[in-house]
Amino acid sequence: MKRGLFLSIAVAAGVFMTVTLAQAKTQFVTIGTGGITGVYYPTGGAIAKMVNKKKKEYGLRATVESTGGSVFNVNAVMNGDLEFGVVQSDRQYQAMEGLAEWKEKGPQKDLRAVFSIHPESVTLAAAVDAGAKDIRDLKGKRVNLGNPGSGQRQNAIDAFTAVGIDPEKDITAEGIKASEAPGILQDGRIDAFFYTVGHPSGAFKEATSGARKVRFVSITGIDNLLKKYPYYAKSVIPIAMYPGAQNDADVPTFGVKATLVTSAKVPDDVVYAITKEVFDNFEEFKKLHPAYSTLTKEAMLEGLSAPIHPGAMKYYKEAGLMK
Repeated sequence: MKRGLFLSIAVAAGVFMTVTLAQAKTQFVTIGTGGITGVYYPTGGAIAKMVNKKKKEYGLRATVESTGGSVFNVNAVMNGDLEFGVVQSDRQYQAMEGLAEWKEKGPQKDLRAVFSIHPESVTLAAAVDAGAKDIRDLKGKRVNLGNPGSGQRQNAIDAFTAVGIDPEKDITAEGIKASEAPGILQDGRIDAFFYTVGHPSGAFKEATSGARKVRFVSITGIDNLLKKYPYYAKSVIPIAMYPGAQNDADVPTFGVKATLVTSAKVPDDVVYAITKEVFDNFEEFKKLHPAYSTLTKEAMLEGLSAPIHPGAMKYYKEAGLMK
């Protein structure tokens, strides 16, 4: 009987050690995204899903976190609270150069680029009863610029400044999360809101489907802005994606790119695995959201102002995407 007891204990101990070793070998990584109505959240989810399919091969378990957006994600990656973050290309540039929110902290030298994803348009929607068809018409109105720490807030400030509107004096500025803005617009508490996002976007589908009629507002006369900041480019809002919007044609604006960033401190094999899974399953990845429909592998290496992480570079050289 004693022998049987010892055997049972030995088997149990062996099972415990096996489980413990398996857990020890599994490295957990978190991808910071944005609001759940944007494209960042499903993007992070898609990447995590691909990696988790091969968790035994890579020893990785990826999770996704909804966050306050680009600035939060850069800071969390730099602090080691996140391994990866989805960040607007303009914010990646500013962090590397020690500009905007990073003026006091200085250049974020450990920031590393992995790849860029989809183009994002600086999108401005307003209630029809606000009488705004162009950004200049919003003078004196109540406008949501986006929460502090979000990418679109600085985009909104840049857009207003470019057309001669002081966002601190000429409008009533709000700092609400983009996911909350459609409901607040429909409630009549704001006249318009910005959101830098890939299209179609759940937030704008919600905003243009309510009882209060809503239109997309053009952002024009910004040539000087585009010359000043190389990470900005002209863009359009595809109206066909929003049958509820009170517009007859696509709306001109400007935009940036969503990019995946990490830290120089994240191991090469972890970044290699993430990169490999996205690029090896490229066609599957493209099908996950309409915003990815125009993606090419080559375009995913554009808009990266931080140095490419060695783990990602290893894959690009293997795949013949970089020399």
